[in-house]
Amino acid sequence: MRLLSALALLLALAGPVFAVDPSERLADPALEERARLISEELRCLVCQNQSIDASDAQLARDLRLIVRERIAAGDSDDAVRDFLVERYGEFVLLRPRAHGVGLLLWGLPLALLLVAGAGLFVAFRRRTALPAAERLSAEEEAALKALAQDGDERPNH
Repeated sequence: MRLLSALALLLALAGPVFAVDPSERLADPALEERARLISEELRCLVCQNQSIDASDAQLARDLRLIVRERIAAGDSDDAVRDFLVERYGEFVLLRPRAHGVGLLLWGLPLALLLVAGAGLFVAFRRRTALPAAERLSAEEEAALKALAQDGDERPNH
């Protein structure tokens, strides 16, 4: 039973190794390594939370072939990524770039948190800056006591 469990675990961990078909690989090991590194950064549009390097979906295979074609044509790593982003949108990147709307989406919660913190700080400072309640004068205490006694003497209906 343990042997079977170990074999199942080994096959599960080896799954991504089988995703890249040997026929897809580039002959030059340096270019193939670049292609694999780029493929690990790109999202499989079918699987969505898996890189195209680890996915066995047909679209992932097509994207891996595009990456290898662009590298073989002499494109830089950034040029390959830019080509795929232009074609499929920012979603194709597993780690989207921080610019434009993406930057706004990442920065807005922090900005709101800072504004809320500043508002709370100002409100707290104003509250503590109010003067403490003053004691009543002797005349005011006597008048208050007289009012309280008058209220006790009134008949309850």
